[in-house]
Amino acid sequence: MSVASLLEEYAAGPKLLRQSVRGLTPDQLAAHPVPGTWSVLEVVCHVADFETISSDRMKLVVALQEPRLPGYDETLFAARLRYDARDLEEELAVIESVRRSTTRILRSLPPEAFARKGVHSEAGPLTLEQFLARAAGHLPHHVRFIDEKRRALGV
Repeated sequence: MSVASLLEEYAAGPKLLRQSVRGLTPDQLAAHPVPGTWSVLEVVCHVADFETISSDRMKLVVALQEPRLPGYDETLFAARLRYDARDLEEELAVIESVRRSTTRILRSLPPEAFARKGVHSEAGPLTLEQFLARAAGHLPHHVRFIDEKRRALGV
């Protein structure tokens, strides 16, 4: 996929996510209809937290020479950052704002910037283009889980 296509997919992610949660009640957002998985609200909180991390990683790759980028334990984030007690609209607003700002930055870069690398502690060296591809796919990946939960809830 071209960088231009990745940027379009990346920019479109928040709308896709917002559509996937539209019409859900607070009880449906908090429900665990698929045993052993997060609620819809917890999924959105995960996306919001990792949206800022993903944006930071890409900015660091642009700004620094092969920065070291740590991996994070999503399970600890969910438990310690109270995903169950956060506000859906606030989390969606964070995702939308971060995506809008990061998209603007990425679109301003020359093509050669997407070959810059960062070194992820778990995945190893990745180019900015690879970080963008991962970020662009993150929301659609989680929307599939939300769709599964909606089906299990009968909505």
